[in-house]
Amino acid sequence: MATTVKTAISIQKSLFEQAETLAQQLNISRSTLFGLAIETFVKNHQSQKLLDEINQAYSDEPDATETVRLSTMRKSHRKLVEGEW
Repeated sequence: MATTVKTAISIQKSLFEQAETLAQQLNISRSTLFGLAIETFVKNHQSQKLLDEINQAYSDEPDATETVRLSTMRKSHRKLVEGEW
């Protein structure tokens, strides 16, 4: 069983009213709605952070070793597919 923590937040009245309406439409409690919203926000943030890290890792130009390796791979690939087309 998950442990829950009670907390208080302050939000704009209009947002509260929208959340109240949505919770009623979904037939869930406001607490559940807020929990789902925070969970979604955290997951999206983590995904964006990971994507940023991946993009950073691939943003640099290949170094000399990588350039040689890519050239070798291209030559090898050409030999493999030569005459297949």
